[in-house]
Amino acid sequence: MNVHALPDSFDAADEMVTRPSREEAEAAYSTILRYAGDDPTRDGLQETPARAVRALDEYFSGYQIDPTTILKKTFEEIDGYDEMVVLRGIAFESHCEHHIAPIIGRAWVAYLPEKRVVGISKLARTVDAFAKRLQIQERMTSQIANVIQEILQPTGVGVVIKATHHCMSTRGVHKHGTDLVTSRMLGAFRTDAATRQEFLAMVD
Repeated sequence: MNVHALPDSFDAADEMVTRPSREEAEAAYSTILRYAGDDPTRDGLQETPARAVRALDEYFSGYQIDPTTILKKTFEEIDGYDEMVVLRGIAFESHCEHHIAPIIGRAWVAYLPEKRVVGISKLARTVDAFAKRLQIQERMTSQIANVIQEILQPTGVGVVIKATHHCMSTRGVHKHGTDLVTSRMLGAFRTDAATRQEFLAMVD
């Protein structure tokens, strides 16, 4: 039996989750197909449980990633650079924890470096590390900002996320064309209105 750790020290305490086998997961998908009203043994569905489980491995790969390790490699030869660093429009796909429906969006991540910077791809990977989990957007926004603040220790961090939620557009209230906007401001982004406004002006 595999024990699967959820590496997220930025929520509450870490959890240890007993992970079922691949065979058990595929059997569960067969049950779901029957519940939907179809026959999992027919030609078109025989390999669907296996494909669905492989898709889960991709959708939720963030559980296998510790975001702190992504951000630990930094660069200090920056010749005193201390202005805002902004990575705009980072595309991501996530899934809501209430209906396991897709959340499709973009993230804007900014920080004010304090003697060191991180490779820009690391910022995108940090977004993915949290996005590829069962999520709510508000928590994901905070998680990204908090881990950047904790590991890089910059003067400030700003994160804005805009996303569409399929749990709202393809079920329930069926409201298309709406998006949810969340933000998290730390340090100078929270206390300095001019810094915050400079960042927000870049978000669109």
